Amino acid sequence: MRINILASITAFALGAFALAVSAEGSQEDRTETFRQLELFGDVLSRIEADYVTETEKAALIEAAIEGMLTSLDPHSAYHNPDSYEDLRVSTRGEYGGLGMEVTRRDEFITIVSPISDTPAERAGLRTNDRIIAVDGESIIGITVDDAVEMMRGAVGEPVTITIARETVDPFDVTLVRDTIPLRTVAWRIEDDGIPYMRIAGFNERTTEMVLEGINELEDEYGAPLPGLILDVRFNPGGLLDQAIGVTDIFLDGGEVVSTRTRDPRETQRYNARPGDRLNGAPIVVLQNEGSASAAEIVAGALQDRERAELVGMTSFGKGSVQTIIPLRGGRDGALRLTTGRYYTPAGRSIQATGIIPDTQIASYVIEADEETVPGVIPSEADLPGALENENGTEREETATADVEQPPADWAEDEDYQLARAKEILRTSMESQQAALQ
Repeated sequence: MRINILASITAFALGAFALAVSAEGSQEDRTETFRQLELFGDVLSRIEADYVTETEKAALIEAAIEGMLTSLDPHSAYHNPDSYEDLRVSTRGEYGGLGMEVTRRDEFITIVSPISDTPAERAGLRTNDRIIAVDGESIIGITVDDAVEMMRGAVGEPVTITIARETVDPFDVTLVRDTIPLRTVAWRIEDDGIPYMRIAGFNERTTEMVLEGINELEDEYGAPLPGLILDVRFNPGGLLDQAIGVTDIFLDGGEVVSTRTRDPRETQRYNARPGDRLNGAPIVVLQNEGSASAAEIVAGALQDRERAELVGMTSFGKGSVQTIIPLRGGRDGALRLTTGRYYTPAGRSIQATGIIPDTQIASYVIEADEETVPGVIPSEADLPGALENENGTEREETATADVEQPPADWAEDEDYQLARAKEILRTSMESQQAALQ
């Protein structure tokens, strides 16, 4: 239907869209809008008629939609139906599948490890098993994404995969797809007794998993946690409500974040509920240049509320909020549209600037002649079309002299930022214990 409407633009048969245009703006604005739409129709017709090879109208229009959205900012985009379903899977925090991590090695889809208590583990699949066919169709040489797409499906449906394992002939295994959780949280007690938790992203189950992790850490520790390292390095973000939920766990009431749209009357403030799950035990948040969006909401709130010490490098600087807008119930995909900005409890916008940690620590040795720390990855401010900070604030270059870095002889496979975060947390834990005595 969408294609038919856009293809008939030259005749001004715009249906509901025409009504929407005519209802807003001045007559001059409406006339200009229709003129531009007629221009689009003329260009589309000319491409269809005269381009050197045949074209697909649907693909052309999809490309036009994508171009329109990407011209706004780096985070607004169009998701076609397949891409929208992938997005829904990533945010839901679970999918129908077999339960294994796979990679591609030498043209073969290879199992990295089966996930505990999933069809893959129950079937006895092993690390380094090669999957050479799915339902009798060879998958040798295909991409990991394509292989995963073939193995995922509705919960309860069977799928047969062919396994090549060293020392035995290839054999078939039939598994029934089950609900597989997408885990974004991992935790452990470090060898020196420091509780550690890593949050890799924010999907619909992240807050639940953080609480699960705290409970299990306390069981392993045998007592309430005396402190916690919260690692959000290279965390690209995710769902706003989950960032709020995770922050709520560590705050005893008060503001977490506020969001503002184009209409100032639609400002919303989100507050934590009473009750700090760690009862005030020290927290060190470990962040870096790859900590973005929802991860920055958590870090910014805990920093502003003086609930945690931030350690690492200045964060990415994505201070905008995107809304997912399904089109025709998702049948035509969805828009991911930037609809607002968020602000930390102190009213800071970190758009294009990032959050500066309390203690700046690099993960690598900086060259002696570097006056400022070289960017490991691009920041929000480096992205083409990125929104400017509405206060005119620009991202600060980090002077090398202000950044602690590993000693020259530090082993490359040792995590210096984590090692220092543990030292900082241990000092805070000891200070709190001394104050309580």
